[in-house]
Amino acid sequence: MKRPKLKKASKRMTCHKRYKIQKKVREHHRKLRKEAKKQGRKKPRKDPGVPNSAPFKEALLREAELRKQRLEELKEQQKLDRQKEQEKKRKLETNPGVKPSNLEPVKEESGQCKAKDKPKSGKQNPKKLYCQELKKVIEASDVVLEVLDARDPLGCRCPQAEEAVVQSGQKKLVLVLNKSDLVPKENLESWLSYLKKELPTVVFRASTNLKDKGKIIKHLKVRKRTPFRNEVCVGKEGLWKLLRSFQETCGKAIQVGVIGFPNVGKSSIINSLKQEQICNVGVSMGLTRYMQVVTLDKQITVVDSPSFIVSPVNSASALALRSPASIEVLKPVEAASAILSQADARQVVLKFTVPDFKNPLDFFTSLAQRRGLHQKGGSPNLEGAAKLIWSEWTGASLGYYCHPPTSWTPPPHFSEAIMRDMKQGLNLEELEKNNAHSIHIIRGPRLASSILFQSSGLTNGIIEEKDIPEELPKQKEKKQEEGEDCDDLDSDQDGVEESASVSMLHEKSSEMSRAGRGLGGTT
Repeated sequence: MKRPKLKKASKRMTCHKRYKIQKKVREHHRKLRKEAKKQGRKKPRKDPGVPNSAPFKEALLREAELRKQRLEELKEQQKLDRQKEQEKKRKLETNPGVKPSNLEPVKEESGQCKAKDKPKSGKQNPKKLYCQELKKVIEASDVVLEVLDARDPLGCRCPQAEEAVVQSGQKKLVLVLNKSDLVPKENLESWLSYLKKELPTVVFRASTNLKDKGKIIKHLKVRKRTPFRNEVCVGKEGLWKLLRSFQETCGKAIQVGVIGFPNVGKSSIINSLKQEQICNVGVSMGLTRYMQVVTLDKQITVVDSPSFIVSPVNSASALALRSPASIEVLKPVEAASAILSQADARQVVLKFTVPDFKNPLDFFTSLAQRRGLHQKGGSPNLEGAAKLIWSEWTGASLGYYCHPPTSWTPPPHFSEAIMRDMKQGLNLEELEKNNAHSIHIIRGPRLASSILFQSSGLTNGIIEEKDIPEELPKQKEKKQEEGEDCDDLDSDQDGVEESASVSMLHEKSSEMSRAGRGLGGTT
């Protein structure tokens, strides 16, 4: 006997019932909104970030990046410590008869080996790690690119590093004039003719608009626009052909090391050659802390290196411009005063639209009043104005230039035979044509709109670990306090860490925005 088919219940209903249900739903939602309004619960607002009108935006971003780096290093150190503890527990479980005292020396020995293999360690001085990594890069390289800021090429040269390259064997040293779009063409040509007498020199301008590796760019609703002048890389073909010609003469794969002082654009040059953002770049000085190997093709490999360490025997302006430290660590008024003492006062007045000044403090007062930087009570914020000058001078936006020396004399660490050997195996005729083409393409500022800067000459650096000066007790106490603060933050989750750093950033930006409410109307 067949079973009767069971019909499913129909979902149809009368209009009266459907409208009644809809009315009840609306009333329920209205009630929930009313209660939420009474309790004050609102949707969390999106983080707006640091406003562009904030006068210390670059300095704040530097601090946030440095804080993030410290947190990452401490995380790595804690991870290594946890791994060591787990290994010790496993050994105790596998060998229950062995006493813990017998395992302790083994643990210490293994820890020493790991410290030698890995550069990351909390106890070792970071400056010594920089020296170790820099030596590794120089020893592993066949060609060494010394990156110079075209605004002050002589101040970006380190005689100690160049001497180390010469003493390390048969290596080629090539100078790269980066940020060449920030100086007038006449000045760039004069510096090129001066530097190429000693070493092969490449005119370069790194690209700043590169795709980040691993990120997908959405092309929906993107307007077509012409590229900015700093987005296009200039000098890449000339540098690439120079390296390719040397590789062909060698007949083997070569490694190219990139060295230089902080904030000259070492990582940006590597990213421009690779056409991808592989190395970390940013407004913070000294982002690269360990050597990083980047493969361009099967025959050419580029090695990024940490920056040179500035010797304390240099002038005050050199220490202010080349030190990989935050503006909070340096004394901003002293650093900015040292920079202003080397600049043309008349051109500085025209550039920043302030009246004539007799001393740096007078200039900082006028600039603070011009930009609306005030403290409580209405007094001008001199320290804020000094930070603004320091951040603009060390950044990649202000155009200034230096005149090359009138007479050329070879440096003491270079003889005629050494300079001749550096140029052998390189196609210098092709390089000269590419440099002329690059200078023709680059649209630099006019000579009248740039600031003339008096260079302090070659900047001495520290290459050997024994030459690093010992830290004062006050500096050690400050570092210990910073380490304790970072340890407390590391115990939280990743999201809490980010929110804490962002909140700190906003507190500072809000304070500055209160002081500089009139900034938007004046600039």
